[in-house]
Amino acid sequence: MHEMALCESLVAIIEEQATVEHFCRVHSVSLEVGALAGVEVEALRFGFQVVSQGTVAEGAELKILPSKVFARCPLCGAQELMLPPSGSCLQCGGKLHRTDGRELSIKEMEVE
Repeated sequence: MHEMALCESLVAIIEEQATVEHFCRVHSVSLEVGALAGVEVEALRFGFQVVSQGTVAEGAELKILPSKVFARCPLCGAQELMLPPSGSCLQCGGKLHRTDGRELSIKEMEVE
């Protein structure tokens, strides 16, 4: 379950920022999760609760912000939302290349 390792990294980043920014408690963490990141959201929530115990993030709400998958056509430059993934550009029929969808990033934290 790689979600636990992701949570360990997430909490380490939060703890590091707490030291740098001098905050003592985290109320919420907004985490952007790409549709193609391969992350099981419920496992991530569970892992965050377990790993954050005894840290500044203990009891914090983990808000998951799903992100959409976009692709770009190298032939005509069109950018399209890939839901569902068609693989072909609607403008010229060229093969689309994903430009995002695998991200996992902290977007916002509510701290004190």
